[in-house]
Amino acid sequence: MTHSFHPTLLREYDMRGVVGETLGEKDAYAVGRTFGTLVGRAGGSAVAVGRDGRLSSPILETALVGGLTDSGVDVLRIGLGPTPMLYHAEAERDVMGGIQITGSHNPRDHNGFKLVFQHRPFFGEDIQKLGAMAAAGDWTEGAGRVETVDLLDAYVARLMQGFDGRAFRIGWDTGNGAAGPAVEKLTQLLPGEHHLLFTEVDGNFPHHHPDPTEDRNLADLRALVRDNKLDFGVAFDGDGDRIGVVDGEGRAIGGDQLLSIFTEDVLKDRPGATIIADVKASQALFDRIEALGGAALMWKTGHSLIKSKMKETGSPLAGEMTGHVFFADDYYGFDDGLYAAVRLIRTVTRLDQSVTDLRDAMPEMANTPELRFPVVESRKFAVVDEVLDRLRAAGAEVDDTDGARVRTADGWWLLRASNTQDALVARAEAKDADALVRLVASLDSQLAESGVIRA
Repeated sequence: MTHSFHPTLLREYDMRGVVGETLGEKDAYAVGRTFGTLVGRAGGSAVAVGRDGRLSSPILETALVGGLTDSGVDVLRIGLGPTPMLYHAEAERDVMGGIQITGSHNPRDHNGFKLVFQHRPFFGEDIQKLGAMAAAGDWTEGAGRVETVDLLDAYVARLMQGFDGRAFRIGWDTGNGAAGPAVEKLTQLLPGEHHLLFTEVDGNFPHHHPDPTEDRNLADLRALVRDNKLDFGVAFDGDGDRIGVVDGEGRAIGGDQLLSIFTEDVLKDRPGATIIADVKASQALFDRIEALGGAALMWKTGHSLIKSKMKETGSPLAGEMTGHVFFADDYYGFDDGLYAAVRLIRTVTRLDQSVTDLRDAMPEMANTPELRFPVVESRKFAVVDEVLDRLRAAGAEVDDTDGARVRTADGWWLLRASNTQDALVARAEAKDADALVRLVASLDSQLAESGVIRA
């Protein structure tokens, strides 16, 4: 018995596909059968499994659990909840790995798997190995057992551990995603006044898509904060591992800006620590880390890549533009949007400033949103290499940590290949609007030389 995955399912950070097209029950079974084989051969006996609220997640979960048990490993089913609850189970329970069934922030007909093995991210070559093993039918056989447990209260209690924040008036928008029930319980324990939006889990996402990096998805939260004169608001993506924030005036606070706030607090207790941000983050963040006495490290985009770099460097804090925030400071080192919300309350308390005041103090930069444009899989990495070659030949100041990040007197622009889509990703940041126009023109010129015209 063998199984071949659709090649687009085997992504860099995790596994994602379109249900009924590139992802189905047979894929879920094969993931379980192969991952269980890896766990058993490494001396493990159990795997934790969770799922988000997408309509396809229960069916995929049943098939996944079947594959795991047929490989001979036991399964700890934790049921519906945010991805960080699965990470929490993997860290705290007697298991060697964990799998969350989730489509994250992707369209509602998408789904996939986020995997953890031996307390580390399972990605890149690991996922390619999983695909090769399934194609070869390299599976063990057995009869594992299934135990179903409710970990929601234990997870929420861990979020509150060491809480020392004061009372605020906060808006919360879970966008009908998997974080809803956890936020309902969490806000019952937090001091202050809490206004909740869309906490009922609904895989149709009837109010707005759960992706807080898209400005239009923050409209309801903005209105809630302004109408009720709240201190700030927080929003989460579909599986709760990312956070979005608006201040008391309804202004969005980007992932890199949020990391800047957390950095000031963390470095008070850990002077000189390494703080990691991805290549899409503002130069203002890296400058701020250095000004506060920290060591700024720019790294590749991707939650699995960031977590691995944190372990390697001993970094207590990392983040991405997309709202993934990773605390290894009094926490596990994984991305958890709900914990980031709790830490924001604690941080603002310790800094003795409002979120709005902290946002006011940040430098105003002219920047583009994240720009994505389709390029066939066979060309996307080649285009980036061509651009890098031309930039180096021209003597440009370029960082190739993840694609091409080019610094000029005007600011910087970035071009990288997406690891999750057949697309190139770009962003630019400048000191003013005129400088931004020049940066984008430079980017477009480089793309045109490689035969790519940005729509």
